[in-house]
Amino acid sequence: MAKAMTGQASWLDQARDAHRRGDDAAESAALDGAIRTDRGNIAAILAMAELKRRLADDRAAGSFYRLALGTAAQARNVPPALHPGLQRAEAFLAATEKAFADHLLGQLRSAGIDAAGAAPRVAEALRMLAGEQPLYLQQPSMFYFPGLAQRGFFERAEFDWVPAVEAATAAIRGELEALIAGAGERFGPYVTASPDRPPPNNPLLDKPDWGAAWLWKDGVVAEGMDTLCPQALAALALAPQPVIPGRAPLALFSRLSPGTHIAPHHGMLNTRLICHLPLIVPEGCGLRVGAETREWREGELTIFDDSFEHEAWNRGTSDRTVMLFEIWRPDIDADERAQLTRIFSAIDTYSE
Repeated sequence: MAKAMTGQASWLDQARDAHRRGDDAAESAALDGAIRTDRGNIAAILAMAELKRRLADDRAAGSFYRLALGTAAQARNVPPALHPGLQRAEAFLAATEKAFADHLLGQLRSAGIDAAGAAPRVAEALRMLAGEQPLYLQQPSMFYFPGLAQRGFFERAEFDWVPAVEAATAAIRGELEALIAGAGERFGPYVTASPDRPPPNNPLLDKPDWGAAWLWKDGVVAEGMDTLCPQALAALALAPQPVIPGRAPLALFSRLSPGTHIAPHHGMLNTRLICHLPLIVPEGCGLRVGAETREWREGELTIFDDSFEHEAWNRGTSDRTVMLFEIWRPDIDADERAQLTRIFSAIDTYSE
């Protein structure tokens, strides 16, 4: 250990001496030797980044700054004396990344290409390049199925069953209104805790602000709903809902009270899509999935992948209610669906 420390000091002494003499080549060789001797030598890596920066080689400087930050992130302890250098590394990288994005976007604008006029996917790529939009990907909390398209929203025209479901909107809204007006209020809190499990860390726990009146729950029709909401159940039967004993179908009237905000979160699976049939939508309501925000339009299905980070809100003055249900992803074929059904059933029976 002492020998290694002595060798490290020797390299750094040589680098400092070369720096005082203005011998950039000798300083670079000394620092290179220090880094090769000890890949975790943050001081030498930062010194090399500073040298490259003085030599106006910003790309090389950026590479060494990134290496220094990555090495520091893996280190158990970083001496306080190195903190200012790491902060300079972060500032330099932020500045150079912005400068690069500005340069590239300027070049593209001169060629008639910008985020406003580009094709949607090109525009999104440009926004991410410019640091205006984070990268959102599927991050299901329970089960990830590989190879699916990374899309937050799906368009209604992609599904041949959508027009028939939307055509039932008025009848379904009538059933909802009768349900609300009836003697028995069917809505309860959507976020609840199981008696034998820790309660979820959710500010809407046991609150009526996000209410649920279940149509299908745990794979069976909710009690009485076959009589109260036959039109809703008939419309749901037109959609390709998963059928998984004890789990699916899943469908409900989902109500958000005024002022309610469902915080950003991820769904459990990326094998499904969530569908909202908007029934009552006041002004001031919205849904963000990944980087895109949409408003509900009464009678027009909104279809999205809830394994992306998403959030919803009601900033209006009255309740917002949609019929929420899930469908299979269209890019999962019949054989895969059958196998996934077996997998989910096996997961659910583990504790039995």
